[in-house]
Amino acid sequence: MVLAALLVIPLLAAVAAFVARRRVEMEWINLVAAVLTLTFAVVLAGSTLQSGSVSAWGGLLYADALSALVVLLVSIVYAACAVYAVGYFRDDETNGVFDEDSDGVPAVDRLRKYYSLTPLFVCLMLLVPLSNNLGIMWVAIEGTTLASVFLVTFYGRPNSLEAAWKYAMIGGVGLSMGLFGTVLTYYSASLVMGTETLVGLNWSVLVTKAAQFDKTTMRLAFIFILMGYGTKAGIAPMHTWKPDVYSEAPVPVAAMLAAALLNCALYGLLRFFILTSRCLGPEFASQLLIIFGLLSMAVAVPFILVQKSFRRLLAYSSIDHGGIMVLGLAFGGPLGALGMLLHMTFHSITKPLLFFCAGNVQQHLKTDQFRQAKGGLIHAMPITGAVFLLTTLAVTGSPPFSLFQSEFTILRAAFDGHHILPAVLFVGFLVMIFAGFLIHIARLVLGEDPGTPHAQISDWKKYSLIGLGAVVVILGFWLPAPLFALVQSAARIVREVH
Repeated sequence: MVLAALLVIPLLAAVAAFVARRRVEMEWINLVAAVLTLTFAVVLAGSTLQSGSVSAWGGLLYADALSALVVLLVSIVYAACAVYAVGYFRDDETNGVFDEDSDGVPAVDRLRKYYSLTPLFVCLMLLVPLSNNLGIMWVAIEGTTLASVFLVTFYGRPNSLEAAWKYAMIGGVGLSMGLFGTVLTYYSASLVMGTETLVGLNWSVLVTKAAQFDKTTMRLAFIFILMGYGTKAGIAPMHTWKPDVYSEAPVPVAAMLAAALLNCALYGLLRFFILTSRCLGPEFASQLLIIFGLLSMAVAVPFILVQKSFRRLLAYSSIDHGGIMVLGLAFGGPLGALGMLLHMTFHSITKPLLFFCAGNVQQHLKTDQFRQAKGGLIHAMPITGAVFLLTTLAVTGSPPFSLFQSEFTILRAAFDGHHILPAVLFVGFLVMIFAGFLIHIARLVLGEDPGTPHAQISDWKKYSLIGLGAVVVILGFWLPAPLFALVQSAARIVREVH
């Protein structure tokens, strides 16, 4: 019942928002759906901690601790964005943004597009970790592209349409490789499955027999999976859609893409990594992941150092963190998987807050360019400015914030696994990204008052910042025991292959 509810609630919300007539109705539908989804996600997490795994509909839906963790993180991001979106779109309407870009479309119809597609997007993201069948998981990931591409075009600007087209084309090519990898995995499994070919793509069946799969086919399958799901995660060199999409999509959409969807793509990669490692041993997949993880961090460095747009800066930060999580998986050992999943957890809380701050600044200044912002933002927007600087320190891994802990855990895993050169490069890239990111945001936030009019932000946006900011600070000092137990249980599922 819990598994079904997690999918049905956002699906019903999408239908209800589509037929709603007033903006306030759509807002409350989205808020109630987000709260209910988060509630059931917490229940699922508790169930998997108690029983190990949960299944429904004849095994079609399946959740273990790894699934439950991703479901919980997606639900948290959805809930945070649902609250922030109310104030964000109301400010857009007040500022006349819909009048400028509407092409004659009423504001309520534009908002209906967001409030009906967003729950559908969330439903498909939740289906990714809840699918027992790897083929259905691929369909769900493809569905997230179809739902989110229309959200990217929300404002109807030429740049938005161009970004959505780029996202659809690159994502489509990547997922076609993911499909080919899934088919190859099925072929490799079918050689040993015998009469069980009807469930030949069910994770719960595959994981028990992965050691017997055809090794040559699985090597090729994992390469295609890495390219396919790596494209969806924005891992370099398949990352080129991210800066355009993150800078053009509405802020709540960009936040869900950067945190929730990234987790879903990495979840798909994780499942195939486990199968490949049980078949071939972890060395083959780990070596590939180290290359792509370091490449992602390396690509992010120069673009962060010379970046002119703070929305695009966040995109390259997401590419960097995707590479960090991939490296955690690659380094393996007792700490690698734990570090990766801790980083996924902390990043899912921190990155939406960074987008909320950037959205507030962009709405107030009518630009996302550093040069036009003039600096001294702390005077015109004291809450947003302070939280922006705090979150910058958190997302760049400064102690005592939680991302420092996960990055340090990944670094320890690298040394434990004798990956000395990757560990040195890892630290070097982190230092450069920290310096570039902090310099940009410090110049934006600090300095003398440039005389910019003081901003009046709505309570919806204000309490989104304060509430999520408080969580970011608390996580730096205290991680709730049930959440840590869930992360540990998920990590055990991954590290069994090491």
